[in-house]
Amino acid sequence: MTTTEPTIASDDVDSKLEWHKTVCILCSANCGVEVRLDDREITRVRGNKDHVASKGYTCEKALRLNHYQNNTSRLTSPMRREADGSYTEVDWDTAIAEVVAGMTSVRDTYGSKAMMYYGGGGQGNHLVGAYGSATRRALGITIRSNALAQEKTGEAWVDGRLFGTHTHGDFHHAEVSVFVGKNPWHSHGFDEARRVLKDIAADEARSMVVIDPRRSETADLADFHLQVKPGTDAFCIAALGAIIVQEGLVDQTFIDENTTGADDVIAELGKVDVADYSARCGVEQAQLEAAARRIAGADSVAVLEDLGIEMAPNSTLVSYLQKLLWILTGSFAKPGGMTTHSSMAPLFNYSTSGKEPATPVTGSQIISDLVQCNEIPELISTDHDDRIRAMFIESANPVHSLAGGDDWRAAMAELEFSVVIDVAMTETARLASYVLPASSQYEKVEATFFSLSFPDNSFTVRAPILEPLEGTLPEPEIHARIVRELGLYDDDTIAPLKAAAEEGLEAFGAAMMTAAAEHPELAGVAPVILYETLGATLPEGMAGAAVVWFSAQQVAMKFGAAVRAAGIEGDDANLGNNLFRALVEEPDGVVFTRHTYDEAWNLLKTDDKKINVNIPELVADLAALGGLPTDHRSEEFPFILAAGERRSFTANTIMRDPAWRKRDAEGALRLSPGDAEAMGVETGGRIRVTTPGGSAVAVVEVNDTMQDGFISLPNGMGLDYSPAGGEPEAVGISPNELTTVDWKDAYAGTPWHKHVPARLEPVA
Repeated sequence: MTTTEPTIASDDVDSKLEWHKTVCILCSANCGVEVRLDDREITRVRGNKDHVASKGYTCEKALRLNHYQNNTSRLTSPMRREADGSYTEVDWDTAIAEVVAGMTSVRDTYGSKAMMYYGGGGQGNHLVGAYGSATRRALGITIRSNALAQEKTGEAWVDGRLFGTHTHGDFHHAEVSVFVGKNPWHSHGFDEARRVLKDIAADEARSMVVIDPRRSETADLADFHLQVKPGTDAFCIAALGAIIVQEGLVDQTFIDENTTGADDVIAELGKVDVADYSARCGVEQAQLEAAARRIAGADSVAVLEDLGIEMAPNSTLVSYLQKLLWILTGSFAKPGGMTTHSSMAPLFNYSTSGKEPATPVTGSQIISDLVQCNEIPELISTDHDDRIRAMFIESANPVHSLAGGDDWRAAMAELEFSVVIDVAMTETARLASYVLPASSQYEKVEATFFSLSFPDNSFTVRAPILEPLEGTLPEPEIHARIVRELGLYDDDTIAPLKAAAEEGLEAFGAAMMTAAAEHPELAGVAPVILYETLGATLPEGMAGAAVVWFSAQQVAMKFGAAVRAAGIEGDDANLGNNLFRALVEEPDGVVFTRHTYDEAWNLLKTDDKKINVNIPELVADLAALGGLPTDHRSEEFPFILAAGERRSFTANTIMRDPAWRKRDAEGALRLSPGDAEAMGVETGGRIRVTTPGGSAVAVVEVNDTMQDGFISLPNGMGLDYSPAGGEPEAVGISPNELTTVDWKDAYAGTPWHKHVPARLEPVA
């Protein structure tokens, strides 16, 4: 396959050309785009002005989607690993039969506790996870995890205790926007991110606060850049909260009427030595005071955190402290503030008690049903009776993406059976017993559940723009074949549902209720039942959207008034059916709920519909913060490495073709001018970076946005790839080859990828 360089389209040149509406899949924003095809090549890309969320916005990354769609790493046949480590192509019937035999052999010998499911979707393919759940339940797999457990489970644990659900900010209208370890210029996190950032910077009535050790592109636009020393975010944010408390800037009326347990938290913030914490985090006290007063004096405040603090010291405590900033100032359930929101399907199961189950092997808590993913090798490479012996891995590449690559490779070798479903022969696939080739995200119907907006929330079901590559199958079909092979149902079982689906959605809904009563054992595999029955009646290529019917019904039941306010007509099941029809038929996305701000309170999942401010464990951590170190460097490792920085031309590991990067082809190691001078290196030179986890040689980029002693490497590098389809070679450094599980958060186990002690040595 070859890849051409897409260009930005102009309406006058392309007015007569056919465009296909879809979305960009390179970050969670999933901006609506339109693409021009030349046979199977994506040759031109532009923002979709009609898309309900992105409104024509897109960044430069979307222009190179062809490098994802057409690359030489694509798989076109199921692959079976032989005893000598080589792979043999097999037909689909053989592959399905042997995959089921391999997994059930482990289950029948050791029990379901010996199996684990990892992955289930990426930035733009969440329907995969819904269909994967059918296979999980059919096999009896209860242990699972995914990349969220490397990033977001600490914040999810805090959200559960405070609200019982997720909250998100209205940055389009916020008077003050606060970004903590977050650079929306590159990592987005909300619709039209760069437009919004520019609007804030140009409006004298609005302000932006950025907490980041690097002078990022977002920090350059900020009114307040609190340039903390690496890893000291907790001291900085605790100081901001303390100033709000100690200067009497708390919105006490809001606290009294809408929260519980605030007194202990306020009392603890009242004890913070602001001057000491200012010195610890490296930000002048006067700047902290000015930022805190601006936050407290605003009519609305929205705060967003990201990996910069979620993969660094005290990450769960920082998630808690940043939320206190807007809770103490009463910025909830108002335009420009923070709100709860409805969703087509929640990404987490939030616990208000904080009492999470634990793994029998390590004793680590399992947050939102997700095992701490960086501990998985330890769950495999052990003599414990409950160790993992088989893995089902889907749309994920943990060998490359998680800390401790060597540990992962060793663990994969110890598994008795493993299967990977992916579009490419990834680093993880190369170690699996079986690899099943999936169709790409542009060859099947897909959607993402990253819908976080309020009061209007939207969802996009995108149609395929290409036929599946020969030899590949969409995941719904793969999972349907697996479940059928397991013998859970046959044609006779689903015949009434097929007939009802032909009659229409109303008849189908009634038939599903009857089937659920008569065959309760099929509830767990409902996604593939929907695919084989309702899916057969949908437009060509859209069968995989059938699972959205269930989500539409759930949304209609939970948020009926908000669905009707969004313009969807009907009552009860008909409302859900009409919502489903709109989602399937509308390529520009659909506003599926429209709330009022008062409803934000009703969406809280706490018993009293109030914010439960006091999380005793974290209040205790706040009290003990003053005794913690602020510098984890040493004589052996005098630098701190942020492994996995988002840049203009980096993405997650689905972008394997290095040719997609227009700049920074090798993924340079950034360091400050002062450090470069001291080391005697220049841009373009070579330098060895060594950490407790490993060592690698990188190209140098001298960059004045970096603090002395602070270095960074980009994400998405070090992937095996061959332009000619032969033996692959890696370009750049895989950041996780330099990280370990020894440095991790005490609550969620999230690794310190953004805070890795390191040393540098120039390479001649």
